[in-house]
Amino acid sequence: MAQPYVHQVPIPQRATSEEIVKLAAQVVPSTQQTDFLALDFTCFIHIGINTFTGQEWGSGKEDPKLFNPGDTLDTDQWCRVAKAAGMKLMLITVKHHDGLCLWQTRYNQEFSVRATPWRGGKGDVLKDLAASCRRHGLKLGVYLSPADLYQMESAKGLYGNGSKPRASMIPTSAETFSSNPSQVRSDKPKGAPVIAVEADDYNRYFMNQLYELLTEYGPIHEVWFDGAHPKQKGGQTYIKKEWFALIRQLAPQAVIFGGPDVRWCGNEAGGTREEEWNVLTVSSLEESGIDRPQDDVASDALIAQKEYDVYGKKYPAKSLYYLVPEVNTSIRAGWFWRNEHEQSVRTADDVFDIYERGAGGNGVFLLNVPPNNHGLFSDRDVACLEEVGRRIESTYGNRALMKGANSAEEKLLDNDLTTFWQPKDPSCEVEMRLAAAKEINRVVVREAVDKVGQRIAEHAVDVWLDGKWQEVAKGKTVGFRKILRFPAVKTERIRLRVIKARMAPALASLEVYHYAVPLPAPLIGSDAAGKVVISLSQNADFSWKPHGQGDPSNSWRFVYTTDGTVPDAHSTRYEQAINLSQGGLLKACVVQGERIGPITEQRLGISPIAWKVVECSSEHDATYSAAKAIDGNAQSYWHSSWNEPIPSHPHHLTVDMGRELMVGGFTYLPRQDRQVPDSMVERGTMEFSKDGKNWNPAVDFHFGNLVNDPSLRTQVLTEKQQARFFRFRSQSGAAGKPYAGAAEIGILP
Repeated sequence: MAQPYVHQVPIPQRATSEEIVKLAAQVVPSTQQTDFLALDFTCFIHIGINTFTGQEWGSGKEDPKLFNPGDTLDTDQWCRVAKAAGMKLMLITVKHHDGLCLWQTRYNQEFSVRATPWRGGKGDVLKDLAASCRRHGLKLGVYLSPADLYQMESAKGLYGNGSKPRASMIPTSAETFSSNPSQVRSDKPKGAPVIAVEADDYNRYFMNQLYELLTEYGPIHEVWFDGAHPKQKGGQTYIKKEWFALIRQLAPQAVIFGGPDVRWCGNEAGGTREEEWNVLTVSSLEESGIDRPQDDVASDALIAQKEYDVYGKKYPAKSLYYLVPEVNTSIRAGWFWRNEHEQSVRTADDVFDIYERGAGGNGVFLLNVPPNNHGLFSDRDVACLEEVGRRIESTYGNRALMKGANSAEEKLLDNDLTTFWQPKDPSCEVEMRLAAAKEINRVVVREAVDKVGQRIAEHAVDVWLDGKWQEVAKGKTVGFRKILRFPAVKTERIRLRVIKARMAPALASLEVYHYAVPLPAPLIGSDAAGKVVISLSQNADFSWKPHGQGDPSNSWRFVYTTDGTVPDAHSTRYEQAINLSQGGLLKACVVQGERIGPITEQRLGISPIAWKVVECSSEHDATYSAAKAIDGNAQSYWHSSWNEPIPSHPHHLTVDMGRELMVGGFTYLPRQDRQVPDSMVERGTMEFSKDGKNWNPAVDFHFGNLVNDPSLRTQVLTEKQQARFFRFRSQSGAAGKPYAGAAEIGILP
């Protein structure tokens, strides 16, 4: 068996399940991973050509001159707001899938900031951000997309061009990049190493760009590789082993996402797992960064198996390896800024909830905040982030409740994560006494994962009430940091019980806090008849979480507006379902006296209750009939036939709305079961007609990233259409699938 407390351990061929689980309990994070876990909340920046086209995924064929944020681009504003939110690292997409490079790269003159009018082609977004990070005390990370549509689509493109691996020196002279790749760049930074590698044209291009990023902008603390591929060409492969080695040499302090350090949590919606183990089985370091979407990604049962499954592909389980989960999502509906009149922004309730589940669930929370087309965080985003920062600081930045607290295990209260208490047995309990009875509703538990490993599988918190212990919270794994949330109680005695663990755990900290809960944001829902309900559902993924804050009906009330104005304490009170069968913009909030909570706004479509499908090119059967796309039920969906021979694109669906309407836009909701990408329509057209025979020019749409983010997509028409009929036509499906379908297709007034 291997030495204890290592970062990676091979799995012995004849090891029993029990032995493998014990080995996993002795695997610890690297220094880079431990430092990264301590960041807990980080900022993602998506800015690029898509900011100016309104697309989620670019094509690589855009005119780079479209990128022009003008003189207003202000990376200091980004950093000020991020720091106010409690974020500690700025991660920027310096090259998204379209291939546009946002720094002064030597290797792409045609599709980079060099080819834009911004600052006369001499602008460098990364240089600005690096300087701002230094001024504001934030760390810096870079996202460099391996997929590159410009390099695929350009006549001189390097991606999949059939070139053979050749002896290359990194950094390569740009002038002899193809003719003599062994010639080193003459302006190589002084003292920086030269790296020899066998690489084809695209891998050489990619590694040279990595070299620029890691040697010319100061310390880089995260390198982010996306696994998404909107398109592939020429059987292009990646020499990831060499990429990782280059990063380790040039930026040893950096963690690698999509590589051997940090992994995706399995969704892009801010979803988290109750059980989050950080020691996983891997086949190799090159494969360590692949997605792990399973709910029980590293349970005892899974890590004891000889292979693991990712999207149906089998990998041999050769090693146990520590991988930090990163919980990522966007503050907006989409990764790039599109507009201010239609694109929704998360509430502070949503973001703070994800923070507590993500950073408080043994991971790091990465929140995307896309700058607008003026190069600034927009007002709604700023307001949300500032409020989240206020909540984090007032709750977890305040250790007043801990003053004078004592425990038989003093190391749990010394505010020093390098010390820990370790009992002899896997199950144990420890008590904390406060100086006096205090109201609490949060408990934070930390394991000394960097010294001993992650071990706790089940735990509970009790408080002393009415002369006896009462359980107030229960959880599964702990790891680096676990936040337990519960209804507020007043007590001076708190007890932590470790119910089950892989081995005797090492506890570094036990902390108590109180969260002063603000008024929540309401949820808006509607049925097929256009009846709108305003509620505080406790079951929706990102809805208000009560935690014992009392009965809203006692002192809270809903108010709303439908004329576009901001609701206040004197707006119409919500008492019963609202009839908005003709659609419209609804804004609602919770009011308590003159106190006003955050505003929820939703643009609602026209009721489809009288609509009829008049033609459909393909439907699988009655369960997946075309009528499911307009039934007002998000859980049912239309799906084209998957019987052999499978019909491919284009598919179409024609609907009679029963009467002429003035159409301002349409919405598309893909299937919501997240099982497979089948039937998600990525590209297509929408046509409108008054008589079902003569059709107006088609409106093209492109909905990117549907598989990872199957949220409602909205297309606002540049010109209104008077129509009774609409025809939805697919051109291509997500992940290259031949099917079409929809959970709901809606029409906006």
